[in-house]
Amino acid sequence: MSDAEHDVALEDTDRIHGRTALVRNVAAAISLSNAVRSTLGPRGMDKMLVDEEGNASVTNDGVTVLEKARVEHPTANLLIASSSSQDRSARDGTTTTVILMAEMLQNALELIRAGIHPSIIINGYRIANNKALEELDKISRNADNRVLKEAVVKTSLQGKIDSLLSKHLTELALNAAESLSDEDGGKDLERLRIKRIQISGGKALDCELLPALVLAKTKLIGKTSTFSDGGKVAIIDGAIEERKLSLDAQIEINELGALKDFQTRNEIYLREIVEHLGKLGVDLLIVRDGIADEAISILSEAGITAYRRFEREDLERLSKLTKTNMIRDVKKITKEDVGEYSSRSEENIGGINYTKIWGEFGGAMTVTIRGSTPEIRDEIGRAFDDALGVSHRLTKEGKILPGGGATQIHLARKLREYATTQSGREQMAIEGYAAALEIVPRTLAENAGYDPIDIVLSLSAAQSKKKQDGEWIGLNGNSGEILDMFKEEIFDPKFVVEHAITGATEAAISILRIDDVLWAKKGPETPDWSNQIEDN
Repeated sequence: MSDAEHDVALEDTDRIHGRTALVRNVAAAISLSNAVRSTLGPRGMDKMLVDEEGNASVTNDGVTVLEKARVEHPTANLLIASSSSQDRSARDGTTTTVILMAEMLQNALELIRAGIHPSIIINGYRIANNKALEELDKISRNADNRVLKEAVVKTSLQGKIDSLLSKHLTELALNAAESLSDEDGGKDLERLRIKRIQISGGKALDCELLPALVLAKTKLIGKTSTFSDGGKVAIIDGAIEERKLSLDAQIEINELGALKDFQTRNEIYLREIVEHLGKLGVDLLIVRDGIADEAISILSEAGITAYRRFEREDLERLSKLTKTNMIRDVKKITKEDVGEYSSRSEENIGGINYTKIWGEFGGAMTVTIRGSTPEIRDEIGRAFDDALGVSHRLTKEGKILPGGGATQIHLARKLREYATTQSGREQMAIEGYAAALEIVPRTLAENAGYDPIDIVLSLSAAQSKKKQDGEWIGLNGNSGEILDMFKEEIFDPKFVVEHAITGATEAAISILRIDDVLWAKKGPETPDWSNQIEDN
């Protein structure tokens, strides 16, 4: 097909190809990086996010900034997805991922302008990434005690909240992670087992971690007490309702007593259910869906306190806390399915009734987030999520690396040495990759008010001079000094750094592989080919 015919086929499409496509994609990546770059480090700045209704929120969390921003550029959206993946996998390092990726793309563009083909750069970046991961294994250390783990989590919270609150949330997060250390369920387990609930009023330091399920609920109206010192609990994964016809049919009632007889049979059915629960010693009933009004009074007469309309995740948490099996059919509940709770209470806080159900078997908890405003509580909640995510992963992958840009400076030095062993043009790509890694200490220096060039040169020189453990020399962002990060207790989890470097590399490579961008001018529809077909 000739070029003219191609133009006809794409007449309803805007096309950007070749270097122009790459330049625009790189520009989108750099814009994205600039949006979050100033949030990195202990002296990172906050961002104010204003939605369409004028509601404002202030955050230092990079992934929150990116996900809430209105971004229309397709390349930027691809990179935001990569950042979100970093957050799901490692719970930290999203800003690092974005700025690394943008710097890799910018360096790649300079190489392309110098005549290096994108395929060569892609190959060089992959070689450099593999070498970098090997180096991480060599310099990592084990966080084999509580003190080191506390330092790791506090480092991840620097710049997000004040030091006093950071220490408090770190303690809560580590306690929660330790309670889940023997549980199975994958890396997302902490999000499923730890309930977060925001309570208005109080100070941020009043945040608590409770071995209980806390809900903004109150018991159904009845004679039962709002307090209990413990007892047996049953969990229904369904509803307690009147029996219904299994077929979609209508009943025609011709006798006056027929309707009353029908209602009587339903009452007998509900009483049988409650009687069965009573024989099992149940005094607390949790129902996922609804409870029929007729059943409420029957339950109250039997001394059974009932709650209804629960989220599935809350049922699973309560099941773990009380060792209760969730059963769909009430009549099929056995003694083995019934669990035990240690206490139950209701409390009115800020005009809202909260119920606390305590259990002694672990496996689930509730963290109560407090603060003077919803915006403050939201930011504290995000900080706790980061702390908990890092803490939970530390129990599974306990290796740590030096923070303060030390790791990235060490990798850059080693990659430049390694590049000389490559005979092809990949050598230039590896050097470009090494230079990209230095964006992390440069940004830390910029955000702390120091000269980035001086800091990078000083770090590189300090690491080279120290014969042993030189790779642990980094920047203390608060004081601006070049110090041993182990002594300063400034650490990065190895899994965060690995995910950030690998994620940034893969995102950069995916953009470098794009040489054509097609923009449809109008929605999909059946094309009209009539003017292109010659009559025979």
